[in-house]
Amino acid sequence: MSPELHGDVVPLALLLGTWRGEGTGSYPTIEPFDYTETLTFDHVGDAWLSYLQESWSTDGEPLHFERGFVRPGSSAGEVELVLAHPIGVTEVAHGRLDNDELRLRGEELAIGRAATGLDVRGLERRYRIDGDALTYEIDMATGATPMTLHLSGSLRRDT
Repeated sequence: MSPELHGDVVPLALLLGTWRGEGTGSYPTIEPFDYTETLTFDHVGDAWLSYLQESWSTDGEPLHFERGFVRPGSSAGEVELVLAHPIGVTEVAHGRLDNDELRLRGEELAIGRAATGLDVRGLERRYRIDGDALTYEIDMATGATPMTLHLSGSLRRDT
């Protein structure tokens, strides 16, 4: 039995579930690629949602994983994302949920890098939910490349 959804995250309930689908990636420093993805937003009855992301190449090789939390901000519609990437990067992003669109931006001062971490300087995420369909774009900036579209995907909720 699932715990009752905490009142503070009721506005984020449209994200709940496991979403699966495909995406494409590109960046000026790499070859374009396709991938499959699973994205899960879950809750335990507290004032945050857990966030788990896994992507795999189309031939089954692991590509990228993210773990973190989505939290309501200090005023209505504000949202915070706190997560870790296996590329030696942590991300704290702030944004807004307006109707069916969630926009989050992690500025350079909110990006942490391990000594061997990728030189990420900024990330911007745009998620759109239409019933059981979720589409997104993620832009990324590095020390060598300004903010540029990096990933886009289309997922369907299956739970």
